[in-house]
Amino acid sequence: MIRNIIYFTFLWLTVSTLAIAQSGNRVVKKVYTTHQIQSDQAPVIDGKLDEKVWGKGVWASGFVQREPEENAAPSMPTAFKIMYDSKYLYVGIKNYDQEPQKINHWISRRDGFEGDWITVIFDSYHDLRSAFSLTVTAAGVKGDKMISLNGSAEDLTWNPIWYVKTNIDQQGWTAEMKIPLSQLRFGTSQNQVWGLQVMRKFFRNNEISVWQRIPLDASGWVSEFGQLQGLNNVKSQKQFELQPFVVSSLKTFEKKPLNPFRNSNQKTLNAGLDGKIGVTNDLTIDFTINPDFGQVEADPAAIALDGFQLFFREQRPFFVENKNIFNYQFSAPIVGGTFSSDNLFYSRRIGRNPQGVAQPRDGEYIKSPERTTILGAVKFSGKTKKGLSIGVMESITSSAYAQLNDNVQTRKQLIEPLTNYFVARVQQDFNQRNTFIGGIVTSTIRNIEAPVNFLHQSAVTAGIDLLHQWKERTWYISTNLVASKVKGSKEAILRTQQSVSHLFQRVDASHLTLDSNKTSLMGTGGDIRFGKAGKGHIRFETGVTWRSPELELNDLGFMREADDIQNYAGVTYRSLKPFGLFRSGTITYQHWLKWDFEGNFNYFDWDLAASGTFANNWTATFGVFSQPHIFSKSLLQGGPRIYLPDQYGVWWGIGTDNRKKIFMNVDGWTKTGREGSYYLLSGGFKLTYQPLNQLSVSIAPRYTAIQDQLQYNTRVNYETNARFITSKLHQETFSVALRLNYSINPNLSIQYYGQPFITTGRYFQLNYVVNPLVENQQEQLAFYNDHQLFFDHQTNAYNVDENEDGISDYSFANPDFSFAQFRSNLVLRYEYKPGSEVFLVWSQGITNFAAPQENLARSFTEQIFDQQPENTFLIKFTYRFL
Repeated sequence: MIRNIIYFTFLWLTVSTLAIAQSGNRVVKKVYTTHQIQSDQAPVIDGKLDEKVWGKGVWASGFVQREPEENAAPSMPTAFKIMYDSKYLYVGIKNYDQEPQKINHWISRRDGFEGDWITVIFDSYHDLRSAFSLTVTAAGVKGDKMISLNGSAEDLTWNPIWYVKTNIDQQGWTAEMKIPLSQLRFGTSQNQVWGLQVMRKFFRNNEISVWQRIPLDASGWVSEFGQLQGLNNVKSQKQFELQPFVVSSLKTFEKKPLNPFRNSNQKTLNAGLDGKIGVTNDLTIDFTINPDFGQVEADPAAIALDGFQLFFREQRPFFVENKNIFNYQFSAPIVGGTFSSDNLFYSRRIGRNPQGVAQPRDGEYIKSPERTTILGAVKFSGKTKKGLSIGVMESITSSAYAQLNDNVQTRKQLIEPLTNYFVARVQQDFNQRNTFIGGIVTSTIRNIEAPVNFLHQSAVTAGIDLLHQWKERTWYISTNLVASKVKGSKEAILRTQQSVSHLFQRVDASHLTLDSNKTSLMGTGGDIRFGKAGKGHIRFETGVTWRSPELELNDLGFMREADDIQNYAGVTYRSLKPFGLFRSGTITYQHWLKWDFEGNFNYFDWDLAASGTFANNWTATFGVFSQPHIFSKSLLQGGPRIYLPDQYGVWWGIGTDNRKKIFMNVDGWTKTGREGSYYLLSGGFKLTYQPLNQLSVSIAPRYTAIQDQLQYNTRVNYETNARFITSKLHQETFSVALRLNYSINPNLSIQYYGQPFITTGRYFQLNYVVNPLVENQQEQLAFYNDHQLFFDHQTNAYNVDENEDGISDYSFANPDFSFAQFRSNLVLRYEYKPGSEVFLVWSQGITNFAAPQENLARSFTEQIFDQQPENTFLIKFTYRFL
C-alpha cells in the first residue's frame, strides 16, 4: 500500500517537473476599430447586408482555425463589421461557402447551437474575465450566454433582448445583428475599449475558426481576446423591464371517493410578476413576486442507499440567471471529487420540499404541498468597471402546512416554517486582473415553532477566497476558507450531530463528542490548491481540502460530508495538433487520498484515462481505476469505522459522428471488489435521430446491476450492545430517457422529455458487524443461521432469536424494495414577441413503492405501465414591458 503511494507520488512529481519546463509563444492581440453612424442610417435587420451603410468602414477577416488544426487556414473565409449608434450595436457577418446548398440549417430552440453558426463575444467590462456571447445559426436560431471565470463557467439562461436575421445566398450565408446597448454592461469611459472575439462553426468539416487566435494551450479564454476600439461617447443605457404572468392549471389523478383530497380534479389560477431595474449600467435589481416554474423540466429519478443527500442542478430561470456571481463552490478542482458539489449557496434550498412530516390520527387523510411557496425574491447584482463583482439576494418562503381530514373536519399541521434566506457575494480584482479576492455571507432565519423545532432556528455561513495568477496566468494558487454557525433547540442540534454528514455518535471516534445539551454548532473548512493552467501540452493541479466535524452548510448550502481531509491531484497531457488517426487526444492521471480529523487514513483512489477524437469525428474514451485502501466511517450510519476490500474497475465510451442525421454514444463501467466483495456493471447508450431540420428524437436507456457483500440495513439494540445489521445486496436499476424536439421556427417549438425509472433491491445473507476493522469477512461479520432468523410474512419483518432460546430478541423490517418513478413534460413554447412567451405544458408523474417481483421487467410493468399517472395541464402567459 505505502509502496503504491510512493510510486504514484514519484510519477506525479516527475510529470509536474516536465510541466514546469514548458512554455508557449506570445500571440499578438488584434484590434478592430468600429465607427459611429446616425440613427437614421441604421440598417434594416433582414440578414441581407444590402444597405449602403454596410459598404462603409472596414470588414475584418483573417480568421484561423481553432479546431481541428489550431492556427491553420480555415476551409472557408469569414468577414465581419461592427457599427454603433446612440442605442444599438450593429454587427454584419459574411460566412462564405462555395457550396451553399450544403449549409446545415437545423432548427432548434433558443440556445440549441445546431448546425452552422457564428458567435460574437464582447468583454464589455474589459475585465479579461467575463463576457457576453451572442450566437446565431444559419437557420436564424439565437443562442446567448454569459461567460465568467475566464471561460470556465457559462450561464445559458441569460436571454437578452436582441434582434438578428440570417440569409443564404450564392456566396454562403450572412447574419445581421442589432444589439441594444442596454443589454450589455460597460463603464462610463469616454473612449471605450472592449474585449472582442468572433467564432464560426463550419459544420460540414466540424471546424471552428476564430478572429483572434487563442492557442489551445492558452491559460485562459476571455483574457486572450482581441480588442474592440472606436466606441466613443457611448452612453450607458439603464434597463427597466417588467414581466407579469398568469398561470392556470388542472390536475387529474385516480379518484379515491373516501379521500376528500383525491375525490375530484384540482384547478388553480395564479399570477405573479418578474422585473429587472437598472440601477446603473453596471448593476441591476432583479425581482420576482409569487414566481411559478411549472414549465421547468422535472429532475431525473434517483435513489440513494448510503444515506447522503442527492445533488440536483438548478433549472429555475430566476435562480439560474447570474448564478456565477453568487457561486461559492469552495472546493472545485479540475479532477473533481465527492466534495466538488459543496457550496455555501445552493439555491435549490429556496422553495424546497417541506422537511416536516404530518402525523395523522386514525382515519385521517393527508394532503401535503410538494414544495414550499416562494413569496418573493430580489437580487442586486453586477460588476463595476473597477472590477468589483457584487451579488446580493434575499428571498422569503411561506409557512407550509399539511391538511388532515377525517371526512368530518379538516385541521392543518405545520411542516415547514416561514423562512428568510439571504446571500451576499463580492469579489474584487487587483494587480492587472491577475489577483482576485472575495467573500460571501449567507443567512437562514426560520420562524421556529412546534412541531418543526427539529430545524435550525438560524444558520450563518461565511467564506473568503483568494486567487493569484502569474506568468501570463499560466500558474495559479488559490485559497478558500469557510466557517459556519447554526443555532436551534437541543433537539435540532442533536439531530445535526447525528446526521449522516457528521455522525458524532460513533463510539470509536475519540475526536467526536455527542452533546445532547448543545444549542449551537460552529465549524470551519477550506481548500488550498496550486496548478498550471496552460502553456504547453501539460496541465496539472494539486491541493488539499478539509471540513471540520462541526461544519454545517445544508441550510442554504450543500455539503455531503464533514470530518474530512483530502488531498487531490491531477495531470493531463493534451495534444495541440492532429496526429495519426486523431484530431485530438488527452491522457490524464489523477488521485485522491482521504483522512478524518482523528488522523485515520481512510481512502486512496487513482485513475488513469485516455480520450480522443478520431479524424472521422468519432470519439472514444477509456480509463482504469483502483481503490487499494478503503475504510468507511459512514457506511454503518453511526456505527464504527469499517474496513472494505480493495476495489478496481474500468470505464469506456464510444461516440459516432454527431454531424450525421443518426448518431450514437455508448458508454459503460465496471467495478469489482477483492474476494467477490463487490461487483457493479453499468451500461447504456444514447441514440439521436434528426430526420428533418426541425425535428430531433433521442432515446437513452441505461441498466445497472450491483452485488454488494456489505450493505448496511439498520441498527437494533440487543441486551447492552448495538447490532449494526448488514447483508448482501443485489440491486438492479433500469431507466430510459426519451426526448423529442420539434422546432416549427426559431420562436415556436414543442419539446417532450420522459423518463421511466425503476430500481429494485433484494437482501441476502443477513448478518451483524462484530469486528469492523478486520479484513477477513468471516471474522468481520456474524451471519445469522436458520435457527436465529425468521421471516414474518404478516408484519413483513425479520425476527431474530440471537441466543437461540426460542424467544425473539429483536426484529427489523424487511429491507427489500422496488422503487419506480415516471416523469414527463410536454411543452409548447411560443415567443410571440422578444421576451414575451406562451407556454402550454402537460406533465405526468408516477411514484410507486412495492415489493420486488421475480424479475425487473415485471416490476417495471406493474409499477409504471399498470399505474394511472397524475396529469397536470398548465398554460402560462408572460408579457415583457421594456
